[in-house]
Amino acid sequence: PFQQFVLRYSLNQRKRQPGSPMMLLIALRIAKHHELMSNSRTAEQKRDTAETKVEVKIDIDGCGQSKINTGVAFFDHMLTLFSKHSLCDLEIIADGDIEVDYHHTVEDVGIVLGSCIKEALRDKKGIYRYGWSLLPMDETLSRVAVDFGGRPYLSFNAPEKIESIREFSFGLVEEFLRAFANNAGANIHVEVISGRDAHHIAESIFKGLAKACDIAFKIDPRVEGVPSTKETL
Repeated sequence: PFQQFVLRYSLNQRKRQPGSPMMLLIALRIAKHHELMSNSRTAEQKRDTAETKVEVKIDIDGCGQSKINTGVAFFDHMLTLFSKHSLCDLEIIADGDIEVDYHHTVEDVGIVLGSCIKEALRDKKGIYRYGWSLLPMDETLSRVAVDFGGRPYLSFNAPEKIESIREFSFGLVEEFLRAFANNAGANIHVEVISGRDAHHIAESIFKGLAKACDIAFKIDPRVEGVPSTKETL
C-alpha cells in the first residue's frame, strides 16, 4: 500500500510537471528504502559453557536503548556506550566466572554480540557495509574503520603498557574486538593516534566502533542487492 501511494503521488506530480522524471525516481527510492527497512533486523542468541552463560538481544534499527549486566562494571559502561552511539537497542546478560578472571566473560560477550549482528544483518542487501570514525575523547584520538563484508580480521594498534582500569585489564578491549570481528564476519581496524588515560582510550575505541557500525548498518536505497561485485557477502 505504501509503495502504491508513493507511485500514485509521483505519477500525479509528473502530470503536473511533464517531462520531469525526478519525482518518480525519488518516489521509487523511498519505496525501496521502506521495503528494505520493513524487514526486521533483530536477533537473539544464547551461549552456555562451563565458564559463562551469555544472552544477547539486538535491534539494529533501534534508538540506542540498552539493558546491560555482565557483572563487570566497566565493561557494562563500554557496552552501554556502544548501544547509545550505534543506535542499536541492546540487551546483554552474562553470568561468568569473574572470580577467576574477566577474560572469559568479555570474550564470550564479544562472540555472541558479533554472531547476533551477523544474524540481524541477514543477507546484507542495501547496507552501506563500510563505516569509519575519527573520535576524540579529551587527550585521546582513535580511528576505527569497519567492513561487514564477511572476512573477519582485526588490526589493533594502541600504546603499549596501558594501565588497567581498576581490575579491568586494557588488553581485554582487544580480546573483545577480536571475538566480535571473528563472529560478525567483520574487518575491523583500530588505531589509537594519541592518548594517555586508559579509560579515555577504551571509551574512544568503543564509541568509535559504535559510530562506524552506525554508518555501516545504514540502508542505502541506491544499492541494488548486496554491496559487492561478487553479489554475495
